[in-house]
Amino acid sequence: MVSVYTRWEGDQTMLQVQQTPLFNGLSQFSLGTSAARQICSSSRVQSGKGLSLKAQFVPSRTQSIMESISTSREVGGAGGAYSYNALKRLDQIWSSICSSQTVEQPKKVVTTIAGLSSQSLMDKEVDTFDVLVCGGTLGIFIATALGMKGLRVGIVERNILKGREQEWNISRKELLELVIAGILVEDDIEQVTAAKFNPNRCGFEAKGDIWVQDILNLGVLPVKLLEIMRGRFESLGGVIFEGCSVSSISVYDDAAVVQLVEGNILSSRLIIDAMGNFSPVVKQIRCGRKPDGVCLVVGSCARGFKDNSTSDVIFSSSTVKKVGQSEVQYFWEAFPAGSGPMDRTTYMFTYVDPQPGCPKLEELLEDFWDLMPNYQGVALDDLEILRVIFGIFPTYRDSPLPAAFDRVLQFGDASGIQSPVSFGGFASLTRHLGRLSDGIYEAVSGNFLDSYNLSLLNPYMPNLRAAWLFQRAMSAKKESNVAPDFINELLYANFHSMQDVIQFGPLVKTLGLVMLTKPQILPSIFKQVGIPVLLDWLGHFVMMGYYTFLTTFADPLIRPLTTMLPAATKYTWNRRLEAWKYGAGLDYKL
Repeated sequence: MVSVYTRWEGDQTMLQVQQTPLFNGLSQFSLGTSAARQICSSSRVQSGKGLSLKAQFVPSRTQSIMESISTSREVGGAGGAYSYNALKRLDQIWSSICSSQTVEQPKKVVTTIAGLSSQSLMDKEVDTFDVLVCGGTLGIFIATALGMKGLRVGIVERNILKGREQEWNISRKELLELVIAGILVEDDIEQVTAAKFNPNRCGFEAKGDIWVQDILNLGVLPVKLLEIMRGRFESLGGVIFEGCSVSSISVYDDAAVVQLVEGNILSSRLIIDAMGNFSPVVKQIRCGRKPDGVCLVVGSCARGFKDNSTSDVIFSSSTVKKVGQSEVQYFWEAFPAGSGPMDRTTYMFTYVDPQPGCPKLEELLEDFWDLMPNYQGVALDDLEILRVIFGIFPTYRDSPLPAAFDRVLQFGDASGIQSPVSFGGFASLTRHLGRLSDGIYEAVSGNFLDSYNLSLLNPYMPNLRAAWLFQRAMSAKKESNVAPDFINELLYANFHSMQDVIQFGPLVKTLGLVMLTKPQILPSIFKQVGIPVLLDWLGHFVMMGYYTFLTTFADPLIRPLTTMLPAATKYTWNRRLEAWKYGAGLDYKL
């Protein structure tokens, strides 16, 4: 009897074989995955010599770690799942995105029907709302803000509406946006904050460190924050449909009607799609198109760190690394966790174009276990892994996503409002919550709910489009033929403009300094991002300057006059002024 043990290495399965005279000292050999699966599909495989091989899977290190951790508290929303089965499911989704020119043909969720909803809903039990938010983990924030304005709001959430165990990292300035929007008070901030830390490092391997203050320096407990939001929302008369999924949305002249899988029928004047990056409505609007770029994130929350008083906002590796058939540039983030003084959350992420051969999340996690100890200065055996974290964040160049249907509006990550450099999510949402809650209330009150008027709430933002250059520059590409340390060098040189909110003045200053002090890096930039992308970026750069001029000089003259305009014209101009301000990044004080 010869024992055969398997371990996976990219597209090959290594078979570890107990030495016998038959194999003449050969201890391992490799074969393709299909052959390995065929061998390992049965407990015994007969050899040509009349001997039998007994195959036994050896789980990956990632699988062993994840299956040793309790995952009974998984919840919905991005980053709310921690189990190995959830990782494999997400890797299957990621593989399907990479494997073809388009994602699978999307299901038709939204249908436009001429006529009044009352004609088709006679004798049916229907709950009626002003606004119905689909997706509650982040949707509850806009739902509560609209409830505060007196609208009747409902939430549809396919899971239990409860925050994840892993903290959200954010600055106090960004969290105060919720106070300005009226849905939190400052005392709530203290209740939901589990960790505070300063200073924060921006590190560039072999180049140096830059230390900053008050950047992503709070660890907020999603469980506590959503508990407060839920209580406030329900106290305003809000209704939550938990454990319910959207089956279809029918848009009529007077309402949008949602049919739930569970059988409920809900009618609303406006539907807000807050179902995240993989919203079925967004899939329909984008016709199954592949994302233009993806940020892959893996990490862990672990116990056993002795030096745990500062954070890394970003740390870039000095060279690209080969993973399977791809080359990737790794970036890191690390934050003290609120669950204990020696607990720390570490993220490793990379930007890729979704193509066949891209690394899977499990492959990245195998690299993570190898590289994280050196990055953090601690042995893996000295750590207790509390959670394993993973996620896929797709981005599209043509974001934010304008409304494609009357009475249906994308919100948060579903709208693509997040920066393509960041992970999106909570921090990105807070910056736009006040603008969007005011605008949505004005749209509902004035019945400006056609697709044109709703698109004014997700307008063209040149600074968001300009950020695309940075994602392209931070994505390793074999065909670019640049130096292995180019991305790290570029980040170090451009650090002050590498932020989620890009503004014209600081960007001009930073790019000017780079051209004066490091002109030798310019040819590599052309190779890395390509001439078409640079020309596209130049157009958005010019528009960002134009929007900066309009906000600075035209806005003060126009804004006082809007109060005298008819309601429809006032609504349009309010949205235009906001587009100028946010599109120039001037809503954010650096």
